Amino acid sequence: METRATLNPALREFWTTPARNRILYGGRMSSKSWDAAGFATYLANTYRLRFLCARQFQNKIEESVYSLLKGQIDRFGLKNRFRVLDSKILNRRTGSEFLFYGLWRHIDEIKSLEGVDVLWIEEAHNLTAEQWEILEPTIRKAHSQVWITFNPKLATDFVYKRFVVNPPPNTIVRQINFDENPFLSDTALAVIDAARLEDEEDFGHIYLGIPRDDDDQSIIKRSWLMAAIDAHKTLGIEPAGAKRLGFDVADSGLDKCAQVYAHGSLASWSDEWKAAEDELLKSTTRVWTEARDREADITYDSIGVGAGCGAKFIELNKANGGRILHAKFNAGGGVYRPEATYKHGTKNQDMFANIKAQAWWLVADRLKNTYNAVKNGHQFEQSEMIFIDSSMPNLERLIDELATPKKDYDNAGRVKVESKKDLANPKREGGAVPSPNLADAFIMAFAPGRQPMRINRGSSNRT
Repeated sequence: METRATLNPALREFWTTPARNRILYGGRMSSKSWDAAGFATYLANTYRLRFLCARQFQNKIEESVYSLLKGQIDRFGLKNRFRVLDSKILNRRTGSEFLFYGLWRHIDEIKSLEGVDVLWIEEAHNLTAEQWEILEPTIRKAHSQVWITFNPKLATDFVYKRFVVNPPPNTIVRQINFDENPFLSDTALAVIDAARLEDEEDFGHIYLGIPRDDDDQSIIKRSWLMAAIDAHKTLGIEPAGAKRLGFDVADSGLDKCAQVYAHGSLASWSDEWKAAEDELLKSTTRVWTEARDREADITYDSIGVGAGCGAKFIELNKANGGRILHAKFNAGGGVYRPEATYKHGTKNQDMFANIKAQAWWLVADRLKNTYNAVKNGHQFEQSEMIFIDSSMPNLERLIDELATPKKDYDNAGRVKVESKKDLANPKREGGAVPSPNLADAFIMAFAPGRQPMRINRGSSNRT
């Protein structure tokens, strides 16, 4: 006997609860997109509505939810009610329409659209913060809604952090997985069960909607950073060694200054602030004062605007009888101990494109050691690990920034760090990200071979 077409009853409350934003996420075969298409079909056949169906990349109509909607229209026996055109779908009775756009190429065109009742963003894991800033005020019609459906990719993705971890007001969030989908065939369930047996972690990501902590192309894995939080307490280690402040100087525009304090292997404090180029002396004084109070040395970004910091540190030492040491960090400069071996017989100069790459990789190595010490009981010297205190200000953002830059290579095949320019590129996989000021300050706090400059009253020399 033929059964009547219906939607997933598990999602009835999700669709009927009043909300501005509807966030539906989870693993594969969970009925998310299928149910959204079915509910949209029902609404379009009942009310006069304008649907904007969007996804990040759409080079042809077949890549949109167009086919899903066509399928649901057929399934509900409504072919005579809808006109399915080459680029849109119209309801003959209500006048409802479905429009289909790719965000990447048409975000400015979308911005000018009027009268949208429902914005449905499918496969929204690639949605960027910049796109959302445009889309949210564009959908401004009274009682309009935003539907966001996606399979989580990374815990650091904008859409996951904004709508799942910290959803805005008037938002309903629902996770659904295959185990709430009553329409799966025995064949589909067998495929899912086989995936579970083959790799539990992959199964959790693919079918349970668990975002990955790590991007395989990231220099520093998020899981290493999470293991480093309070690892000194877990391992019973008392921090010891040099005290240093890493100081990242704001370039211009929206960029910010940042500083991170580390005592030996423990990073425990950070600070970030807006500062224009003409406020450099004020920012330098701020860092110098912090270094004096913490009895720490300073390693600072000496490229561009930061080139003037050294003179101000000297001035402050002379004026205050201070002995604060400072060292330049030129990200594009030569590597430390170029002839020394990094790993597997490879020299530093053959492995790293510049000192920035070397500094990031050495920090990554130490964080990986911390992970193995905490998770697997491996033994390392304190100097071979890095710990992060859970009381660190801006901790969540620092972790995101450290886990974001990807590996890159120069023409000679040496590793380098994804540049700030590449990070800011809207075409970047995962979307553009702001300048990692805190992360850069963190790296400088652990940079290799920085010999501080000792400033005495009236003189200066290297020590």
